Amino acid sequence: MVEKAGALRDGGYPIDIRGTATEVVRRMGILPRLRDAHIDSRRCTFLDADGSTVASLHPRAVAGGVEGQDLEVRRGDLAATLYALVRDDVEFLFGDSIDTLDQSGQGVDVTFHSGRQRTFDLVVGADGMHSTTRDSLFGPEEQFHRYLGYCFALFTMPNTFGLSRELVLWNTPGKAAALYAVGDNEELHAFLNFHRPQPPFAVLRNPDAQRDLVATAFAGAGWEVPGMVDAMRDADDLFFDTAGQIRMPHWSSGRVTLVGDAAYAPSFLTGQGSSLALAGAYVLANALATHRNHTAAFAAYERDMRGFAAMNQALVDNGAATLFPTTARALERRNTMLRDLVTMPSAPARPAHSALTLPDFAPAP
Repeated sequence: MVEKAGALRDGGYPIDIRGTATEVVRRMGILPRLRDAHIDSRRCTFLDADGSTVASLHPRAVAGGVEGQDLEVRRGDLAATLYALVRDDVEFLFGDSIDTLDQSGQGVDVTFHSGRQRTFDLVVGADGMHSTTRDSLFGPEEQFHRYLGYCFALFTMPNTFGLSRELVLWNTPGKAAALYAVGDNEELHAFLNFHRPQPPFAVLRNPDAQRDLVATAFAGAGWEVPGMVDAMRDADDLFFDTAGQIRMPHWSSGRVTLVGDAAYAPSFLTGQGSSLALAGAYVLANALATHRNHTAAFAAYERDMRGFAAMNQALVDNGAATLFPTTARALERRNTMLRDLVTMPSAPARPAHSALTLPDFAPAP
């Protein structure tokens, strides 16, 4: 396991574990620990341009899901749980990354950024939407990236608002700002999201340019946004990206395959990225345990997983971006829907959450 960071990273924005992924973590034996780490947000409040309340609901009424089954945990808590499960059996290389892959022999010759060289039977690229593993084998990201029209910035800032276990979301057409208190502590997760017709690829590796772009997009905004922009300027944990998907005709090449966002990122608009990655990793592991030949295993992985990945990605075409309207008319429609939800029962779980039937894990042949 190769990790660019020097140590296991804690914190991070909360992520959802739903449907099929809940069954995956149950089979892994880590469901009790993740239930203990469940954030259990209690309220989601929507504000209009002047900061007045549009609606205040339980988060499940907005995002769907199944009470008592779906989980929301800090990304760092999930990472720590997975690490604790395998650290005694898996070699971890922290503070390093892959520079080159060579499949000319009977394995994969890997040269690391540190200069060390190793040969492996198989390589699994799980390095996110901007995967360097994918770039080196399949070509530039632009071939596979489907831009969804939004950019966003995530960072932490002091909780000077008295928020506790709740999300507050402010909207104007094409812009959204959110403050998320995952507990009762002194820190907030801040989120700034804005519509942009063309992807700003030029700023993706330039934090100063990212800060300038976000500040320009929110110039003149009301509510607490000016203070959030100031906090973003000083944040040492800024994460900026575009809302996009990765759509590839194939996820494998020779002895190398991709999993999670590197192969089929669904975008944060679906809320399914982590769940899809967990399910994909399970399906891949089962295929490798079932098939002696890696070529057959990779083919089985793609066959069994592709429909589920496509279904989750299609959520953005079925209204998953309705929380971030780009026109005044669409924003008013969304607000009307939210007001109606206040008096309606909670929405049922999305079909995609449980659309993949997991096989019983096969013993190695």
